[in-house]
Amino acid sequence: MGDCPHARPVRGRSPTGSAVCSETPRCGANPGRRASEGQLSPVQSRHLRVSAGFKAHKMQKKAPPPSPAPLPPQYYQTHHSGADYILLPPYRPPSCRRRVFFSSIVILLLFAFALFFFWPSDPDLSVVRLRLDRINVSSRKLISLDVSIALTVKVRNKDFFSLKYNSLVVSIGYRGRQLGFVTSQGGHIRARGSSYIDATLQLNGVEVLHDAIYLIEDMISGSIPFDTVTRVDGNLGVLFFSIPVQGRLSCEVSVNTDNQTIVRQDCYPE
Repeated sequence: MGDCPHARPVRGRSPTGSAVCSETPRCGANPGRRASEGQLSPVQSRHLRVSAGFKAHKMQKKAPPPSPAPLPPQYYQTHHSGADYILLPPYRPPSCRRRVFFSSIVILLLFAFALFFFWPSDPDLSVVRLRLDRINVSSRKLISLDVSIALTVKVRNKDFFSLKYNSLVVSIGYRGRQLGFVTSQGGHIRARGSSYIDATLQLNGVEVLHDAIYLIEDMISGSIPFDTVTRVDGNLGVLFFSIPVQGRLSCEVSVNTDNQTIVRQDCYPE
């Protein structure tokens, strides 16, 4: 005990029978340092090495701590400075989805509505007044025909753009063969507006060669059928563009040769 004033005896003795002292923490010495300096016996040094190796082996055999349970796929976990953060994906309430769906439907309906009403269309033609002024069939040398018909045509612009028509052409025929036509001047029709055009069709001494026999038969029966075609050619002013349009109207007219009147009139657009 005199060799180690601040130590206490270790339980047991060395093979030589001398007491083995170890310093307490009060002495401020490191037991490992004393062992390295050779103050411990070889047996004790071996026991210390075996004990340290056994502890290290036990620490290696310890099972690793259980891993945390995996989170659902829609969550994301990050580690930053020892704290856990959970990031949630953006969530859109069902009401927003329904609002987007109904908004898309409304936009499509409005687009279809605008396309239907603003798409350029041909003008409408109708015969407001048709009057037979004169009809005469002559058979001096060749069979010829004199006809004078006055009519009023209504041209209606259905579009939301103004219409500028170049001319109005009215033709008359007999049994599919054209006898003559008349052309009127052009004009301008405002958007969603209408215009009335007067035209007089006169045929003087028009010879009928191919259908002379049918004309004589119709004259004897007292009724001659004619067919008229009215056509309007124009352009629609859509913004900076000019879109060509055309309107056609066909009529079947039967006139009475005795009293010089129209007995039947049937018109239909083409």
